[in-house]
Amino acid sequence: MPEFCTCGSQLPPDALFCHKCGKPQREIVEPEAVAPVRVEAPASAPPPPLALPPLDFRNRIAVRIGLLVAIGATLLSFIPFLNWVAAGFVAVYFYRRKTGSKLNVKAGVRMGWITGVLMFPMWAVIFTAQKLPDALSGRLATALQEQMKSWPYRDPVMQEATRFLSSGPGLAALMLFSLAFLFVSITCLSMAGGALGAKVVGRG
Repeated sequence: MPEFCTCGSQLPPDALFCHKCGKPQREIVEPEAVAPVRVEAPASAPPPPLALPPLDFRNRIAVRIGLLVAIGATLLSFIPFLNWVAAGFVAVYFYRRKTGSKLNVKAGVRMGWITGVLMFPMWAVIFTAQKLPDALSGRLATALQEQMKSWPYRDPVMQEATRFLSSGPGLAALMLFSLAFLFVSITCLSMAGGALGAKVVGRG
């Protein structure tokens, strides 16, 4: 690098310009502009599906669907047994449509069980309202006695059982047994309908 400018002025070390005339003393190489690197954000993954609670009475969706289907099946009381099977089937269908989750046979049985348990109190009220007046008025005891007279064989044990069922405690026991049988019938048929629904629409 020269120590003197062409104008005769002495230059300090590493001078870029002459302090007297302003003449540049060396070429200034400007660095090339580096284009900024564009970093694309990774595509956001779709949110994971909502984890549904197990099929029990803590599952609000299952309980709500089961209750609505149970009310509908109770309104169709003129076709018993068949509407209990249909209730389990329809409950599985609506749960599948609502949640989009696939249901195996076990899950279909549980959905049918929930529907059956919710449906039983409604049918218990209907059954009690129909049979209790007959029991209190004695018509039910009379009907049992008439049925006993029509039997061809006079079994002493059956006669004693008929007399017991015609009494107050016997009628109460008969009502409780009938309600228990009703509970088993409703829940089992609803579970069967739920299993059928899982086979047909649960995986569709």
